[in-house]
Amino acid sequence: MTGIRDRAHPAPPTPPPPPPEPSRLLPADVLRLGAVGLRARRSRVVLSALGIALGIATMVAVVGLSESSRADLMARLDRLGTNLLTAEVVPDTGGREVRLPKSAVAMVERIGPVEHATATGQVDARIRRSAVVPPERTAGVTAQAARTDLLAALGARVARGVWLDRASERLPVTVLGALAAERLGVTAPGETIVMNDERMVVVGILEPVELVPTLDRVALVGFPAAEEYFGFDGHPSMVFERSPDATVDDVREVLARTVSPGAEGYIKVSRPSDALAAKAATDRGLTALMLGLGAVALLVGGVGVANTMVISVLERRPEIGLRRALGATRGAVRAQFLMESLLLSALGGAAGALLGTAATYGFALAQGWRPVVPLWAPAGGLAATLLIGAVAGLYPAVRASRLHPTEALKGT
Repeated sequence: MTGIRDRAHPAPPTPPPPPPEPSRLLPADVLRLGAVGLRARRSRVVLSALGIALGIATMVAVVGLSESSRADLMARLDRLGTNLLTAEVVPDTGGREVRLPKSAVAMVERIGPVEHATATGQVDARIRRSAVVPPERTAGVTAQAARTDLLAALGARVARGVWLDRASERLPVTVLGALAAERLGVTAPGETIVMNDERMVVVGILEPVELVPTLDRVALVGFPAAEEYFGFDGHPSMVFERSPDATVDDVREVLARTVSPGAEGYIKVSRPSDALAAKAATDRGLTALMLGLGAVALLVGGVGVANTMVISVLERRPEIGLRRALGATRGAVRAQFLMESLLLSALGGAAGALLGTAATYGFALAQGWRPVVPLWAPAGGLAATLLIGAVAGLYPAVRASRLHPTEALKGT
């Protein structure tokens, strides 16, 4: 009875075992596979990474040098001040002669916010190194009368020697601008030059005057000495004034009328620090241009990475076929080649960031600047390289994953 019951109700069949789950590569495995692929072709990797490195180095260096230059410029502006105004006569095309009054400085000092006012005057004198030099060979150096408080107002400094004082401003002595001393061949105080037929002793040589660079080409004498030795009439040709930053615009509005009442249309009022600020704006435009060139270099480097990866796929068809035959999924093959592209780009990006930072520090220190490399510059460069690597490696990775194992193994 038992045997009859078993044949009538057979036992259910045993279900087949579930298919094995395909193995998945861990991120660490993908990283190792990508590194192995790069180590196998070191020369090609170095050349491909070089294009990326040059692009990133250019961009980091441009940003770093621009920021270092701007920081130096801002430091100079802070030191020199942006509250200096100048007033000078504009040549009259109609033949009218306009001169600033002798009392121009005193008139400016009566403007409420003005803290300091001084002046220089044009002196008619031919300057030569010695009496044996023909009078017409002036070396491009002119003469001006200066008040003793000129250096304090301009924030200028004497490089060698001394500045004019209450005693020396009446004597046949002169202080040369930096460029004037160079053109005349004067290297130290105590040497003499000839102004007209008067021998003048050089008592000082100025450092370059950043706010008023025209003074670099000038031989300065005191107002009393200019009147005694060169027939100077005492009328200033340029007035300088300083006032608090908050009042500069207000003083600028009334300065021309103050120094030359009734003829203010012939007076040019300017702010010397604006030239330095304009230089900063010019530097920003140049920085944008250089960043564009760096981006082009980076793009060319990305094309090189894509080319390297395409060639790598073609050369490694047998390897890809074997991995696929052994069970590697298409996703695993894609991940491997994409990782190689990312590593290749990251290698070039890191090298470029280091190279650009080193170039910035070297050049900035050579110029006497404080090196400034914003953190976002190398970080942004590395991010850009990873993006370039992902884009450049996407097509080769997809192409490698689509290779059929049979077709790929035919290359073995």
